[in-house]
Amino acid sequence: MMLQAEGNLQKLAGGIRVKARVQHPQVKVRKDRPGWPWIFRYRAEEVQPDGSVKTLRKYGEIAPSKGEGAITKKQAEIERDKFLAKLNAPTVEQAVQQVAATGVALLSEVTAMYEQGYLGRTDQIAKPTREKETFYLNQYIVPRWGKLRLNQVQPQAVEDWLHTAFGSYWTRHGVRAIMIRIYKYAEGHGLWEEGKRSPISKAKLGQKRYKNERRILSFDETARVLAILEEPYKLVIEICIATGARISEVLGLKWKHVNLDAATIKIEQRVWHQEVGCPKSEGSRRVLGIGDLAGRLRTKAAEDKAVPDSFVFQQKRAPGKPLWDSGVRDALHQAAEAEECDFPGLGPHSFRRANITWRQQVGGSAIEASKIAGHSDLEMTGEYTFVTPERQNELTMLIQQKLAAAAPLSKTRPTSVPQASPLLSALPESPLIQ
Repeated sequence: MMLQAEGNLQKLAGGIRVKARVQHPQVKVRKDRPGWPWIFRYRAEEVQPDGSVKTLRKYGEIAPSKGEGAITKKQAEIERDKFLAKLNAPTVEQAVQQVAATGVALLSEVTAMYEQGYLGRTDQIAKPTREKETFYLNQYIVPRWGKLRLNQVQPQAVEDWLHTAFGSYWTRHGVRAIMIRIYKYAEGHGLWEEGKRSPISKAKLGQKRYKNERRILSFDETARVLAILEEPYKLVIEICIATGARISEVLGLKWKHVNLDAATIKIEQRVWHQEVGCPKSEGSRRVLGIGDLAGRLRTKAAEDKAVPDSFVFQQKRAPGKPLWDSGVRDALHQAAEAEECDFPGLGPHSFRRANITWRQQVGGSAIEASKIAGHSDLEMTGEYTFVTPERQNELTMLIQQKLAAAAPLSKTRPTSVPQASPLLSALPESPLIQ
């Protein structure tokens, strides 16, 4: 999309102004080239990588004056005039093309466009995402890189800055993703060459490191925790386990989003800091099955005298307002601590990871798990999937049993094959797909 105002171009490019010249050079024959072509000389203003404008003398070759395809001098002069018509009166669009070709737009100005445009779409961008990106833009990205032009940002400098400024791999990952989106936004507005890789994407993040141990509760631990959790926290966690929904999505449920006959819930919104907003992404809008929890919700609906626009989970002290997620976390930690299975990082989101892992263990495919979770790609689903030592041993023993059954009979080998345990027999034959 080309910018329409010259003032915007001047601001974006830091004061660059493409000069307009009135030129009318003579058309001459150049006899040292085949076909004796018609040529003319002209001056052109070109934007340099540092943002300066340089005047260059160039030759323009029109067509042969002799031989095949030859044209007359009058025809050559007409073609010359067509070419110079644009050069003598450059438009803002042509100037923007020069800016895009060299990437001289200031990163701070493109960032301002990104904030007003992409982040300003309140009906498409969730508030948590908008506030997080705005924070990193204003506190880190613009202060460090805003004075540079898009073409002046170097991958190694970005890489060094990311590792110096941010200790967490995932923070580095998120900040780099924001900067990549700024270049994509610039490309979409004609300020960065289309298809050209941004310098930010070349910066390396280093090895993934996690602040807390990556784990989920076992089936046994989960059952024990659920047994002592009080309502409504127990039902909230059970919905997280059954559907893999985010805690913000569960607390954003209204009764109009619950279909008790079909045993499904529809994710149409989420609650963040008591503010109702759109889901995290378009893929997060989905219908999820709740299985036998439909009966529990039917009972709750009757007890609460539910109406379509009321929240499923409300505060006791402030009816009509959604439950706080902090209350759910506190109750969960207390129950897990009582059962001696609490750990740093345990929270409702842990059961989202558990759902994705268990869904594949019981025979679901990675694609099914990804779609149900609302992930944009399988790579993210892989990050959420845990392969516990117990699961590894189950799969290993299945392989060992199949290998033993296929081995040729020998004098030293017993004729009977050990039978699989009931647990192993109940598992699907296909390995866990990640």
